[in-house]
Amino acid sequence: MEYLSPEEWSAVALSLRVSFWATLVSLPLGILVAMLLARGEFPGKQLLNGIVHLPLILPPVVTGYLLLATFGRRAPVGSFLHDAFGLVFAFRWTGAALAAGVMAFPLMVRAIRLAIEAVDPKLEQAAGTLGASRTMVFATVTLPLILPGIIAGSVLAFAKAMGEFGATITFVSNIPGETQTLPSAIYAFLQVPGGEASAARLVMVSVIVAMAALLLSEWVSRLVARRIRGA
Repeated sequence: MEYLSPEEWSAVALSLRVSFWATLVSLPLGILVAMLLARGEFPGKQLLNGIVHLPLILPPVVTGYLLLATFGRRAPVGSFLHDAFGLVFAFRWTGAALAAGVMAFPLMVRAIRLAIEAVDPKLEQAAGTLGASRTMVFATVTLPLILPGIIAGSVLAFAKAMGEFGATITFVSNIPGETQTLPSAIYAFLQVPGGEASAARLVMVSVIVAMAALLLSEWVSRLVARRIRGA
């Protein structure tokens, strides 16, 4: 889209960057939590399930405030991360990625959990009787079977991260070039006279990216499922 201004391109590029890292970093934890919720039996399982899905129920502004109270420069966790590792989240693009990842995490976990629950445990038990370790069973049996769910969950999380606004603007504000993602830029353009055209262009970009992500998810999931059935 050659007609996007540098400021608009900056918001698009930052949103893609934030969404990519939010999805990539949260994926291993998402698989682990989904496995625990699908197969695990332990005290506090329903509490964990509630915590995972809490961002879907809470107002996004509340989630952003909780992130600021936890990961701000003067907050306990944020202060420790800054002093020990030099990591800063508040009012940085890394904070935008954290907020987007938290808001998208429930969608990722739910998609992967449903895929795990659809796997026939007898297949895993058969591999175990042949002497395979639990790690090997997961890597060679479970993981290939749940791959479509992982892909679907990742793409849904990416699309959700692209559209995240409330938690992000509360946690990292709306700083052009640093934390101004697509939704934040759209909001900012709508607040100034003559900004409607820029907002409309970014809305169109958001719709195109979201639709592309969903179509890609469906295509890749079907392709992987077809290859698994063929194997």
